[in-house]
Order: sequence, then structure tokens, then C-alpha cells
Amino acid sequence: MLIGILQTGLAPDALSPEMGDYPDMFMRLLDGNGFTYRVYRVVENEFPKSVTECDGWLITGSRHGVYEDHPWIPPLEQFIRDAFAARVPVVGICFGHQIVAQAMGGKVERYAGGWAVGATEYDFGGEKRVLNAWHRDQVTIAPKGATVLASNDFCTNAALLYDDRALTVQAHPEFRPEFVDGLMKTRGKGVVPDEVLAQAASRLDQPLNDKTMAAQIAAFFKAPRA
Repeated sequence: MLIGILQTGLAPDALSPEMGDYPDMFMRLLDGNGFTYRVYRVVENEFPKSVTECDGWLITGSRHGVYEDHPWIPPLEQFIRDAFAARVPVVGICFGHQIVAQAMGGKVERYAGGWAVGATEYDFGGEKRVLNAWHRDQVTIAPKGATVLASNDFCTNAALLYDDRALTVQAHPEFRPEFVDGLMKTRGKGVVPDEVLAQAASRLDQPLNDKTMAAQIAAFFKAPRA
């Protein structure tokens, strides 16, 4: 199964030589599922020619906001709507989660409650999962027809399911603890409040349920569709 990775942001230059860029992280996360990959840097206006060019699409995280004025955001939203219409499965992570929601009529905002950073607990229908987070924006109003799969007190719409068309997650199952640590040291200082960074640093050793999330993503891609 060929997965097209729609890259909407770049990992920090100080971290990527050792830890890889965002597509590399997803390839590691989903390793063992028999997927092959093709990467499109949509953040640099590199788009697929068609939504059927790959068997499924994965939209990465980004330091950009989905509500910002970038020339690649409107065509990405249209691409998402076209993929929905063609029933080609889409998975969105963080920015990807938000851009799918916005494209389908939901609302994304800079959250007044501030930042979520590091190991964070989510309720997936009664199942506790701990995943790394790195966001201030979030989906404040889910699109009509989307089912909420996960939430917590900080983030109501932490994971959304759009029948068999899209699965999106606010957290970053692809982020390893050492990458979060690197983000805190490169992009966090002076942007994320010191107390939030300190709390996240204290949770760097907390066990994660990234493999559980990876299995759900893989199963979603592989699910039979008419």
C-alpha cells in the first residue's frame, strides 16, 4: 500500500540530522505494516497530481497555523475535500488533524488555555493513552459528521473519525521523547511558558502508547473500502 505523506512543516535544522524530518518519523512509527511511501512537500507547494496517486494520505504536523495566510493552505483544503469525495483514506496529525477539520467546516483556533507539551493522557472511549503533544492551536468546533474518538479536559476534540474517510489526532505519536526534548530546547524557549516546559521535561520518561496509536492508524489505512 502506497502512502503519500503530505509534509506541511519542517523539523528544526538542529534536530533533523540526528532524528530525521517528519516523514522519517512516520515511517519509523508505521514500520512493519508493509507500507511504501512518497513524500510531497506541500509546505513548498509540491502537491500530488491527483488524490488517487497514492492509496492513502498522511498529513504531518507543522509550526504554521491552519488559519494563516499561506498559498499552499487553500489547495491543501481542496485536496482533502477531493480525497473525501473519492474515498481515499486520510490520516492527519496535529496540523493535519486541524486542517482536515477546517477543510470540512470545523473551527480551529489558538486556544486560550495555552499549550500542551510532552506526554499527555487522552481518553479514547474509556481507554487511557499517553501520547506526546506539542500544540497551542486546537479544533474548538468539530465538523458536522465527525465522531470524537478522544478527548481530555484540555482538548475536547483530541481525535476525530470521519467514517472511513479520515482519522485525525491532535497528539504526535511519531514524536519520540528525545525529539520533544529537542523541541523544547530549540523552539520552546521564549514561546512556551517556562512552567509548561518544566512540567513536560519531568514527564520525558513516562511510557507512551505510540505503538497502540500506530496500530490504529495502520488498521484504518488497510480497512476495506467499497
